[in-house]
Amino acid sequence: MRKIARYAIFTLLFLTLSILTAFLIYVHFFRSNEGELSGEWTADLDMTERAAVTAFIWLQDIEGVSVSLEDVESGMQDLTVAVNMTMEQTGQSEGTFRCNIDPGSYEICVQAGYEAFAVAFRELVAERLGMAGYTGGTDEEAVEALVVETFGMSTVSYLRSSAPALLPPLEEMQAEYDGSGSYEATEGMLVRQFDAEGMIIIRREYYIRKDDRLILSEKVDTDISGIASDHYPIIYRLIRSEDQ
Repeated sequence: MRKIARYAIFTLLFLTLSILTAFLIYVHFFRSNEGELSGEWTADLDMTERAAVTAFIWLQDIEGVSVSLEDVESGMQDLTVAVNMTMEQTGQSEGTFRCNIDPGSYEICVQAGYEAFAVAFRELVAERLGMAGYTGGTDEEAVEALVVETFGMSTVSYLRSSAPALLPPLEEMQAEYDGSGSYEATEGMLVRQFDAEGMIIIRREYYIRKDDRLILSEKVDTDISGIASDHYPIIYRLIRSEDQ
């Protein structure tokens, strides 16, 4: 009888310890610092796919040559625009925020996109010249010289003035991401209320805070008109003093 009692006590103790251990692991890996959102955060919006698709569609119109989306995209890796967000917690689960697109990173991204676009364009022009029986040089420098002679400007300048815009206008991105207001974080949901010139815009996002990462997955973006849209998750990184 004593053996049975000891076994029952041992089993109960083992189960209790197992549950406690599982809870501690959950708290450590999934809930650690989850409610504390204060700090300066930055995220990189990946614009590679949009830029590559835009360039690909335009390059397809060059007569007599073929190009694949994969080829164009391979030359446009890591095209990102930084979005910065500062959050200041004023209560247990609430606070204020300020968010903005970094104009400098936007210009760098645009320039890098058109430089990659120019590489693909020069390659296709060289291919087209070869097919037409052109006997002059068709290396990168030679084709660039032909573009300058023909259009009176560099390949990058020509594409920026004549081809479709690779990225949305800065003002359009600022209208989507820039703003300030208050937030409330409860049960894995971050509700941000933007104060936009007398109009209240509410953005509801699922969030996960783990160490120096904050992942926002926007499910519903609703303003007073009731318009909703889905977005890819955005991963913010906490900016520490040594990162600056």
